[in-house]
Amino acid sequence: MSKLVGFIGTGSMGRTLVEALIRSEALRPSEILISNRTRSKAQALAESHPGIRIAESNAELVREADWVFLCIKPRDYREVLDEIGIWAGKDQMMISITSPVMIRDLEAVLPSKIAKIIPSITHAVLDGTCLFIPGSRLTLQDREELLRLLSAIGTPLEIDERHCRVASDLASCGPAFLAHFLEQLARTAGEVTGLPRETAIPLVIQMARGTARMLTKGGFSLESLQERVAVPGGITREGLNLLEREFDPVLNRLFRLTHAKFAEDVEKVRQSLHGAESKG
Repeated sequence: MSKLVGFIGTGSMGRTLVEALIRSEALRPSEILISNRTRSKAQALAESHPGIRIAESNAELVREADWVFLCIKPRDYREVLDEIGIWAGKDQMMISITSPVMIRDLEAVLPSKIAKIIPSITHAVLDGTCLFIPGSRLTLQDREELLRLLSAIGTPLEIDERHCRVASDLASCGPAFLAHFLEQLARTAGEVTGLPRETAIPLVIQMARGTARMLTKGGFSLESLQERVAVPGGITREGLNLLEREFDPVLNRLFRLTHAKFAEDVEKVRQSLHGAESKG
C-alpha cells in the first residue's frame, strides 16, 4: 500500500482490524504503527506480528502516519483529540470507527480528511460488511484507496450517516444478536425436551452455516427460504406464526433501545468536543 497506517487503540475491534488487514495481506506489519493507553495490549499485538511498531504516544503516531484509525471509545475522544490535534495535517486521513462520533464534529476540530467506518467482528474471517461514511474533504482517490483497503477484509458499503445506527445494528451488533438467538434456541430446546447441550449447540451452528450458504450461494432469498420450508399447515408455519406474534415486538423494542442509546451518546460526545457551543 506504500502508506504508514496508524491505529490509536488496540482493544477488541482495533486488534481485529489490524489482524484482518495483515491476514488478508492488504497491509504488511511493517506498514502498521500502533498506540494504546494500556501499553501491554499494544506489545502483545506487536509480538504476535513482528514488524509492527509501537509509538511512544498518540502524538508521535499522528506525526508519522499517513492514515490514522481512531479505534477508541466515545468518552476518550476529547482527551485523544487534545493530544493529537496540533499534529494532524490537512493531507492526512483520520478514520473513526466510533458510531456516535459525527463526521461534522471531527471536521470542526481537526484539519484532516475525515472518514467513518463501522467494522464488524466478521472481518476476523475476512467476511461481513464494513460500513463506510465519507467526510466532505475526501477526494475521489481517497475514497477509492480506502474502499480498496476495506474490500480486503469484507464488503464495504457506503451509507448516509443518518442511517449509521440502524446499519450498525445489523452489520456490527447483528453477529452478537444472532449468536444470542442461536444460543437461546439450543438452550431452550434442551430445557423443554432434555436434548443434551452438546447435541443442540452443533445442531444450531451447522444449521446457521447451511442457511447462510443457501442465502449467499444457493439462490434463495429470506422470503423464498421461509416459503420453501414452511408448508401451509405444517409445524414450521405454526412456529413462524408464533414468532411473528411474539418476537417481532421484541425486535421493535430492540431498535428503539439502540437508537435511544445512540442519541444519548451522540450528545455526550458533542458536549465533550464543543461544550456549550453544541447547544447553539
